[in-house]
Amino acid sequence: MSHKKFKKKRYRQNVAAVILSPKYPEECKFFIGLCKDIKNRWQFPQGGINGFETPREALLRELEEEIGCSNVEILGEFPEWITYDFPKIKTTKRYPFDGQTQKYFLVRLKNYSDINLDAFEVPEFEDFEFVSYDEVFKKVTYFKRKVYRRVIDYFIKEGFI
Repeated sequence: MSHKKFKKKRYRQNVAAVILSPKYPEECKFFIGLCKDIKNRWQFPQGGINGFETPREALLRELEEEIGCSNVEILGEFPEWITYDFPKIKTTKRYPFDGQTQKYFLVRLKNYSDINLDAFEVPEFEDFEFVSYDEVFKKVTYFKRKVYRRVIDYFIKEGFI
């Protein structure tokens, strides 16, 4: 009988933003961005939590870095951290982590014109769209769909959307 030694997985603390368009609640559309580093990968803005930042502080910083603005109204916060393993895909990013544990926030963008994907020296997204609930799940990368549905459905059930 062999005893395999299991390596404890390491997860990066991360925040993610479900962004509603400025036209919400008259129109319910969600921001998705097209990643620069991975072909045809659409996703919500997200990023790591640095040092002693709170998740809300990290959210606002990441929005500045990824979409060029943090001019948002925070509408809700998913109550749990969601953990997932990175898929085996090629990317220019290499982390010493096996996956991420994420805190999701629901925000409403205040002005379309505030978005500037080139605001940061290394842009995260090359394009973006505001899409319907159904379109989110047709366009976003496959391994994020289940989590996105869980988070958005929670916000709907709780009356945030």
